[in-house]
Amino acid sequence: MKNYERIFSDSRFQTDLWNTLYFTIFFIFGCLFLGIILAILVDSKVKGAGIFQNFFLFPMALAFVVTGTVWSWIFAPGILPENPEGINLLFNSIGLSGLEWKWYTSTDSFINFNFALIPVIIGAVWQMAGYTMAMYLAGLRGIPSTFTEAAMVDGASGWQIFWKIKFPILKPITFSAMIILAHISLKIFDLVYAMTGSGPNNVTDVPSIYMWETTFRANKYARGSAIAIIMLLLVAIFIVPYLVSSFKSNKRA
Repeated sequence: MKNYERIFSDSRFQTDLWNTLYFTIFFIFGCLFLGIILAILVDSKVKGAGIFQNFFLFPMALAFVVTGTVWSWIFAPGILPENPEGINLLFNSIGLSGLEWKWYTSTDSFINFNFALIPVIIGAVWQMAGYTMAMYLAGLRGIPSTFTEAAMVDGASGWQIFWKIKFPILKPITFSAMIILAHISLKIFDLVYAMTGSGPNNVTDVPSIYMWETTFRANKYARGSAIAIIMLLLVAIFIVPYLVSSFKSNKRA
């Protein structure tokens, strides 16, 4: 128990918990929002939709390490203002130097939300939004056309058809996507480690990185195991209700 007392009194672990909370929230809602928008666009059967569908799914084929490395190049701030790099160099080149920022090296925060997490969230959403799109797209294409045709006959607009008919049918998919994305976010390691590491003052640190460094660098196996148990419990908070709900649904069926 002393290991848990030390962990929760550790300012770094407290920062990790806040980072995990904010990362999970923005990651889940970013993937859900972008995923359903892309699914609607692809499902609209516009010309070239199949090609764009493959483009949106392509990031899923990459490992998080690759994603983290590429996005670390994009958001590398350089030395401001003399020697900008990455996206800052682009801003500088097109006369938008006012948008130059430290990105993942920033130590600014608001209500314990470290702004350095923004590039990490963007990279994570970029990789998993296609997966969420695929889930929503399967759900949209599984909706019987008779539902929408009947609504159109009754004079419903496109927005009303989506919000009153399609979206309620997609709720189980939304729930499943949230569980999967939460599971990924709570144990995220490779993306953050490859992209930023812990960052200055641990602004991008997460429990998995802290656990790895504590266990395999500091050789404090008991404390590292305690962090791992806490991560397991955090994942269980999301997974167990989902499993119980699925079990009850299958039992009714």
